Formats: sequence, C-alpha cells, structure tokens
Amino acid sequence: MNTFYFKPPFQPAPDREEMYLTSLLSTRVTPGNYPGDLTASSNWPNAAPGTQGVNNALSPKYLNQAAFANIGPKPPILWVRGADDQIVSDTSFFDFGFLGQIGAVPGWPGAEAYPPQPMVKQIRTVLNTYRAQGGQYHEVVLPDCGHSPHVEKQEKVLRLFTEFVGGHLTISQP
Repeated sequence: MNTFYFKPPFQPAPDREEMYLTSLLSTRVTPGNYPGDLTASSNWPNAAPGTQGVNNALSPKYLNQAAFANIGPKPPILWVRGADDQIVSDTSFFDFGFLGQIGAVPGWPGAEAYPPQPMVKQIRTVLNTYRAQGGQYHEVVLPDCGHSPHVEKQEKVLRLFTEFVGGHLTISQP
C-alpha cells in the first residue's frame, strides 16, 4: 500500500494507515468480486477477461470508456492526479504490456501484439475529445504525489475541489 498507493516516503498518520489497511484488507477477493475471474486465452499472457468481478467490468470487452466524450450535457471536469502515480501511468507496473516490455513477465510478443497501455495519454485523449465536442476539463498534476492525491495532498485537493465546485477554478482551454 505504501509503495503503490502513496509516493514514498509519504506515510499517513498511524491511525489513518491502520484505517486504510483495514479497509484494503476487507476487500472480498473472489472471482465474483475482486479482481474477477479469468478466461483462458491462446494469446499472451494466456488469460483474458472473464465474466465477473470489478476489473472485468472495466475491461474494454464490456466497457467503452472513450464513449464518455459523447455524453450530454457536458459538465465541467476536474482531473486531479499525482505526478508519480505508479498505478494509473503510461509506465504502470499493473500493466502486463509494460511489464512484458521491460522483461518482468516472460514471453512478451512485442508492442504490435500486446502494447503497453499509456493510461494517462488515453485519459487525456478522451478528455480532449470531450473538449472538442463542447466540454471543458481542467487537469491538475500534483508534484511529489502518487495514486492517492486526496490522502497525500488533502488540503490542496480540498482547495481545488472547493474552488472548482464554487466556480472559482478557471477551466483552461488550449
């Protein structure tokens, strides 16, 4: 938790750390919940999304997140992320394509067959399409921060959110 959710050396206060860890460990790890089940595949890495569970619900097999750009009406969006997020990243250690590319998972067939997923670039692409279709978004990248800006930079995130909801945070356009 302290390695991936937070950017070291950040550590929450001991009582908060215990609360976060207890919550994390309360997750039901089952095929029907987290992470979900798998389907055998003849393609590397020999597994594909199954039909149950949280991670499978987010799979492109079932969910086209790019369609978000087409919603209407288009409320303004505030995207706050940590600059050092290791989970949602263009070089995520949670991405088999990236792990294969760096040799951490053997047998990687190459970028043409199984490319790493540039997650930040993909999110930004959807949001830029959203903007091109009349929406607005504001991206705030917090330096020295990992996957959990709301924990690591609580005061900054609260200020950004309050300014955004109150209409006092300027949504910049390119």
